[in-house]
Amino acid sequence: MEDLINVQKIIVPEIFELLEKRYDILRTVAMLHPIGRRSLANTLKMGERAVRTEIDFLKSENLVEVTTAGMCITYEGINIIEKLKSFIYVIRGISELERKISRLLGIKEVIIVPGNIEEDEYVIDDIGKKASKVIEKVISDNDIIAVTGGSTMSTVAQGISKTTKTKNIVVVPARGGLGKNVENQANTIAAEIANNLNGKYHLLHVSDTLCDEALASILHDPKIKEIISKVKKANLLLFGIGRADKMARERELSKEILLKLQNKNAVAEAFGYFFNKEGEIVYEMNTIGISLNDFVKTPCVIGTAGGVKKAEAIMAISKLNKNMILVTDEGAAREIINIST
Repeated sequence: MEDLINVQKIIVPEIFELLEKRYDILRTVAMLHPIGRRSLANTLKMGERAVRTEIDFLKSENLVEVTTAGMCITYEGINIIEKLKSFIYVIRGISELERKISRLLGIKEVIIVPGNIEEDEYVIDDIGKKASKVIEKVISDNDIIAVTGGSTMSTVAQGISKTTKTKNIVVVPARGGLGKNVENQANTIAAEIANNLNGKYHLLHVSDTLCDEALASILHDPKIKEIISKVKKANLLLFGIGRADKMARERELSKEILLKLQNKNAVAEAFGYFFNKEGEIVYEMNTIGISLNDFVKTPCVIGTAGGVKKAEAIMAISKLNKNMILVTDEGAAREIINIST
């Protein structure tokens, strides 16, 4: 199929350009409906006249509906989007890109969604859906799943099917709480994943930004000890890969530490550890939950991240566990290639 499409792209490239354009329009309308013509044009960086022409065609095919509130996707339009996804992957060379990034990073598997989260915020939904499908594929009865917090992990939880046949699944937060948004907390995400997998969950009611004295005291609590024990026994870890600068701010680190991270060229953060491009630890926080040693020993780890700015962070974290499955976007993937060449 790929060879045939490559030949067709040489002979009739305009067909594929038009196909991608209409796919992007349908996908954007599906994500943002109801949406006006001007807003759609601005989102896609297209002229209003070009958008009007394409919408007229899509409307005539009953793929979109135009109402006073704006344009909406139809049931037929949703079906077309789903059927076109795998074709769009081939057109954009996503399959070959996945293989190339996997070789460059030296990790088990790479799954890439089209687009760049920094240009299209709805790419995060695609990353979440892809990651959720990976989870459904790899989980087994009696698994203990540890999960971190974050916006991407929240979309992963939402994408997991409620029809799984796995039994005795236990989901635990891999870290203490971080940030102000409840929906992005590891506790919330662990509970949602467990419910969607018909499993059980345990919550870790501890902040991940406590001082050393407070953490030392909390670790003596029998209930906390029990949950931490389960975290360390997890055989599947789901986590988001963070940029060092952004995570340092979220963890409210001092100006002195921020300067230290900058001077030591920190590019990535995970589990309270900050890493440089080589995957070396440049700063370690005393946090509660999964440790770097636990991460390295976990037999199956699924990392998620998207966007050009996450490329260096992805490369650094990939050096730590070669069993990792990475779910990312096209923007990050192509930047990894740029950095590597």
